[in-house]
Amino acid sequence: MSRSRSHTTPVFNISTHDLTDLGAGKQGWLDNPNLICALDSQSHSLAIANKFLILILDWSDEDHRNSIQVEIRPELSPIEGEFVSAVEWIGFGDGIRVLGVGTSSGYWMAYSLEGDLIHRQMVYHGRILKLRVRGMRRDLVQAVSSEELTVIMPGVIARFDGSDIQSMLGRWFQEMQTDEYLGQKQTRRGSDDFGNVYQRLPYELWNVSKYGSSVDAAITGIMPPPLLEFESSQRYYCAVIVGNDAVISAFRLSEDRNRSLVGAILSRVVPATFSTIASVSRLIWRSDQTTTKKSEPRPQPFARATPLTCLKDSARKGEKLTLTPSGTLAAITDSLGRILLLDTLALVVVQLWKGYRDANCLFMEMLVKKESEPSKSAYRENGKGDYCLCLVIHAPRKGIVEVYLVR
Repeated sequence: MSRSRSHTTPVFNISTHDLTDLGAGKQGWLDNPNLICALDSQSHSLAIANKFLILILDWSDEDHRNSIQVEIRPELSPIEGEFVSAVEWIGFGDGIRVLGVGTSSGYWMAYSLEGDLIHRQMVYHGRILKLRVRGMRRDLVQAVSSEELTVIMPGVIARFDGSDIQSMLGRWFQEMQTDEYLGQKQTRRGSDDFGNVYQRLPYELWNVSKYGSSVDAAITGIMPPPLLEFESSQRYYCAVIVGNDAVISAFRLSEDRNRSLVGAILSRVVPATFSTIASVSRLIWRSDQTTTKKSEPRPQPFARATPLTCLKDSARKGEKLTLTPSGTLAAITDSLGRILLLDTLALVVVQLWKGYRDANCLFMEMLVKKESEPSKSAYRENGKGDYCLCLVIHAPRKGIVEVYLVR
């Protein structure tokens, strides 16, 4: 652990903004569990959201006096009681940065920095707990990790390929550049028929509820195929799940939906059932032919998820999962105030810390202090071997931040 020091650097002051609609001014408003936020250092933007409102604050101005505030009120279903349940900044490399929003009804949306709705898509019926983004980032073990957006739901995990999202954002950006009339853009963004406006992106969907409902999860990376499938051309992923019943569980995720028993049942029985119901409905209500709006798309069938390991402990529940950029290590917090450092390649807990209730974790790379050679120090650039991987633990009950060297 590093020596105890006290260093603070002001980055952004939100007190200059009107946050009354988010509950600012009321006692304990920052402790509201429905208040969520996402920080993006690349676009210098902070997104703060409650159930029905999202504010985007910009701190690119050094004195913060001219910082931009964008207000977004997503179109949510009042019948289903839909609300905003997750926010995360989405961007791969130096491309377009957008705000990803998840709802309690299983939709994920993408908004521009100006508040324009770019994309809206149903993932699965249920509350989206978290959106995770992994781009072309480097770590001490793996040079490159895959580009992807992972949607976390109770017992369900979905994966969108980063290239598909980049293509969609690129097309939208070109459209915005070639739009000559602002009214056309407003009409397009204000349409109620989302299915006719926004292209459906392909994605994979898995059921990971074998060991109970999940509260957090992550796809850690690509893993080898099973022993009897070395010649398989399918890609397999490793997913680590944190839940109430099982503190940690791991699954091998396959891209092949046809080999999933649940997926096979859903792909054959459900469409036939809907087709039969639709035929009967047309016979009964043949006179009602005026409706032109398309029905909401059905979630796609589950692909195969094979359980690998599980850690059950009735005395504790998993809470949060923090992943390294490469996905080789994960820090998991539980209800007993413990932090488990998991090697996601071997699926083994390699370190344990106790006494950290309500802790928050973050992985970061720090420059290793080395005695530089006088003749080369002025010209030598720091390489990958000059950095070490550290785990930062914020313990709010202790009022401290600790840094540990983990690799």
